[in-house]
Amino acid sequence: MPSDLIQRPERAAPAASRTAPKRRTRVFALAEARWAAAALVLFLLALSLQLTGAPAWSWGPLYAAAYITGGWEPAWAGLTTLREKTLDVDLLMIVAAIGAAAIGQVMDGALLIVIFATSGALEALATARTQDAVRGLLDLAPATATRLADDGSEATVPTADLVVGDTVLVRPGERVGADGRVLTGASEVDQATITGEPLPVAKEAGDEVFAGTLNGTGALRVKVERDASDSVIARIVAMVEEASGTKAPTQLFIEKVEQRYSLGMVFATLAVFVVPLAFGADLTGSLLRAMTFMIVASPCAVVLATMPPLLSAIATAGRHGVLVKSAVVMERLGQVDAVALDKTGTLTEGTPRVTDIHPLDGSGLTEDAVLALAAAAEHPSEHPLARSVVDAARSRNLTIADTQDFTSAPGIGVTATVGGCTVVVGAPTRLLEGNGGTGAARAAEVVAGLEDGGRTAVLVLRDSVPVGVLGIADRLRPDAAVTVAALTTLSGSAPILVTGDNPRAAARLAAEVGITGNEVHAGLLPQDKVEAVRRLEARGRKVLVLGDGVNDAPALAAAHTGIAMGRAGSDLALETADAVIVRDELSTVPKVIALSRAARRLVVQNLVIAGVFISGLVIWDLAGHLPLPLGVLGHEGSTVIVGLNGLRLLRDAAWNRCERAMR
Repeated sequence: MPSDLIQRPERAAPAASRTAPKRRTRVFALAEARWAAAALVLFLLALSLQLTGAPAWSWGPLYAAAYITGGWEPAWAGLTTLREKTLDVDLLMIVAAIGAAAIGQVMDGALLIVIFATSGALEALATARTQDAVRGLLDLAPATATRLADDGSEATVPTADLVVGDTVLVRPGERVGADGRVLTGASEVDQATITGEPLPVAKEAGDEVFAGTLNGTGALRVKVERDASDSVIARIVAMVEEASGTKAPTQLFIEKVEQRYSLGMVFATLAVFVVPLAFGADLTGSLLRAMTFMIVASPCAVVLATMPPLLSAIATAGRHGVLVKSAVVMERLGQVDAVALDKTGTLTEGTPRVTDIHPLDGSGLTEDAVLALAAAAEHPSEHPLARSVVDAARSRNLTIADTQDFTSAPGIGVTATVGGCTVVVGAPTRLLEGNGGTGAARAAEVVAGLEDGGRTAVLVLRDSVPVGVLGIADRLRPDAAVTVAALTTLSGSAPILVTGDNPRAAARLAAEVGITGNEVHAGLLPQDKVEAVRRLEARGRKVLVLGDGVNDAPALAAAHTGIAMGRAGSDLALETADAVIVRDELSTVPKVIALSRAARRLVVQNLVIAGVFISGLVIWDLAGHLPLPLGVLGHEGSTVIVGLNGLRLLRDAAWNRCERAMR
C-alpha cells in the first residue's frame, strides 16, 4: 500500500482550526458607539453636578454637549426621512427633548437623547459583528492549494485561480481547497462545517469533497468541479448575507404606530399653539400651553411601556444562560409558532461516545477487556473515534497498555502490537472482507444490529480473529426529549428535524425525542435547510431555528428567530443567531419563549396605563388649565409607574413561573 496512506498520523490541528478565524469589530471603532459613549459621559457628569447643588453654569453646558453628541445622528437621520415625507419617532424624540429643555426640563431631555443614542450604537455593533462573522467564514477555505500538472509536477497556486478540471493534492491535515471529487487516495474528512455530521466521513475515489473541510490522515487527489465563487462555502456566505439583508426589520409594538402618532402629535402641538392665538390669546400663554401639551403627550411613557419589560426579560434570561441580543428579538421570540431543530451539537452533544461493547463468543474477553484492548491500539491515534474509545476506557479506570508498531490506514483503521498480539481496530466492512470464519459471521450480525440502531460500529481483531464490536454514537442531550415536548406545547405543533446527518441516524434520534417520521428531514445541505424554513414561512408560520454550526447559519438568518448553542457553536452561527444558549442547556429554549410572552403581556398592560395617563393629561390641558409642574409630575409619574411595572420580570420568580409552565 502506498506510504502516504499508511502512516503515523500527524498531530491534530488545534480545535480552533475547525472554525473561521475571529474578526471582531471593536466597539469604539464604530462612530455610533463613540458618540453614544461621549453623550453618556457628559450626561453623568452633568447629572452629578446638578444633584450636588452646583451652579447651573457648571452643568448646563455639559447637558448641551450631551444633546449635541448624542442627538445629532438621530436628528440627521430623522431629517433625512422627513425629506422622504416620513416622520419617525427618532426625530420626534429629538423635538421632545428640545421642548423639554425649552421649559426647564433639561435633564429629562438629555436622558431621552442618551437612551436613543445608546440604542443606535448597539444596533450598529450587532450589524458589524454579523458582517465580521460572514467575512471570517471565507477564511475556512485555504488561501492556496497544491495543483498537479499533467506531468505530475506540483505548483502552489491561490485557490481563487483554480478552475473546473484542475487536479489538486490534499495532504494529511490540510483543508480542501475547492469543491470536487476524489480521483485517488483514501482518508477521513471532517466536514462538520458543511453538513454538521459529528464524525469524519471516509472518502475514497468517486466521493465528493467540499472546500474548507479538514482532511484527516490520508492524501487525496481531487478533481475540481466548481469555481471558488460557486463553492458550498461561498454559497453559505451569500445565503447568510442575502437572508440578513432581505429579512424585514421587525419593529417593537410602539414603532408600528410611530408614523401616525408622530404626525398627530406634531399637528396637535401646532394647533394648541396657533388656535388660541387666532382667538386673541397671548403669545406666552399659548406657547406655554403648547409646550405643556408636547410634554404630556410625548411618548416617553409609551416608549418605557415597551422597553423595561423586554429589557428585564433579557436580563433575567441572561442570568439563566440565554443571551438575547436585543429587545426586538425578545419580542419576536414570543411570536414563534413553529420550530426547526438541528441534530448534531443541538439535540445531541456533538461528541462521539462509546455506547455499546459486545465481546464475541469464543473470545474469552469481558467488556472491559475488549475496551482496554481497543483503547491501547487507538491510543496513539487522534481520530475522533479513537479519542472516544480511549475516553471510554479512562472513564472505567482501565489500564491502557503500551503499544508498538502503530500504523493507521485511512478508511480502514489502526494496527498495533499490544502485549505481543497484533490488534486491529477499524471499519467492519473492510476488516471482514475475505474472513469467512464463524467469528466473522457473528461479528457481522452484531455490526448490522448496531448500524440499524443508528450507531457507528467498530470491529476489534486480535491476531486476525474478531474478538469484539464497539458501538459509537453522538449522545443525546439529557433534556432533549423534555425540550421537544415543551416546544410542541408552546408552538402548537411538533418541531421538525433538519440535519445534514444520514437518514438512519436522524430517524433513530427523532424517535428518541418524540419527533414523528414525517417531520424528519435528513441529508440536507445548508441551502436545503433554508428551503425547509421558507416552506414553513410560506404557510404563514413564524419559525424558530435552533442550531450550532456553519451549516445552520443561513437558516438562522432566514428564520423569523434564530437561536444558537453557545458552547460549541461556530462563530458564524453565534453572530448570525438572534439569541445564544450560553451554557448549552437546551431546556432554556422553551423557558425563554414563555418569558418573552410574559414580557409581551406586560407591554400591553403598560401601554394601557400610559394611554390612560396621556389621555387624561391631554384632556386636562386642552379642556382646562393644566399647570406645567403638575403636567410634568403626571408625565413623569406615569413613566415611573410603567417602568416599575416592567421591572417585575427582573425577579427570579418570573423565570420560575416559565419553568413551571413547561411541566
